[in-house]
Amino acid sequence: MVTLQLRQLDVPPGQRLLLHDVSWDEFEAILAELGDQRGSRIAYNNGLLEIMAPLPEHESDKEIIGDLLKALLEELDIEFRSLGSTTFKNATMLKGIEPDQCFYIQNEAAVRGQNRLDLTIDPPPDLALEVDVTSRTHPDTYAALGVPELWRREGQTIRIYQLQNGQYVEVDNSPTFPGWSLQTEIPLYVAQSQVEGRNRAMRSFRLWVRSKIEN
Repeated sequence: MVTLQLRQLDVPPGQRLLLHDVSWDEFEAILAELGDQRGSRIAYNNGLLEIMAPLPEHESDKEIIGDLLKALLEELDIEFRSLGSTTFKNATMLKGIEPDQCFYIQNEAAVRGQNRLDLTIDPPPDLALEVDVTSRTHPDTYAALGVPELWRREGQTIRIYQLQNGQYVEVDNSPTFPGWSLQTEIPLYVAQSQVEGRNRAMRSFRLWVRSKIEN
């Protein structure tokens, strides 16, 4: 049997590497060897480990969408905790995932100040975002971990899914932000940021939010 070191593996941007029959202990060891300061994302499901290197447009989209959500939460004066691509894992379920962006909103107080999260005892993020430039989303894993709301950026579209009876169902409005037409509005401001720049798009978005609140 040939044994390779992780440093021998090079995953080009936009590509993914699949490793089969990876035990939980091996998964933990791989995470430790990869470290926190890396550009790749991982997903683990019952022995199947995926390592993916995102494209620049993937990172750009997830950053601006995440910033828009932060601005909305700030304007609504809702406390939140953004944990980016934190590794969420559950040893009992043999599942692990690193979202493109995630937020604790309803459960923010439950994880406030915690530097280590264990999904066998702590709640999962309330909202996770995935940008599907490379078709990487793993809804079954998010569902198993109990993430209530999943956003998927597919092309120029945002789709919002709510966890219902253990499965995701696409919904017209975010359960976290009822009455806000975010599927329509957020792509507009993402497009604006690509033409006029991030700061102008963020200012325009905040003005739109404030006008909605006033009305």
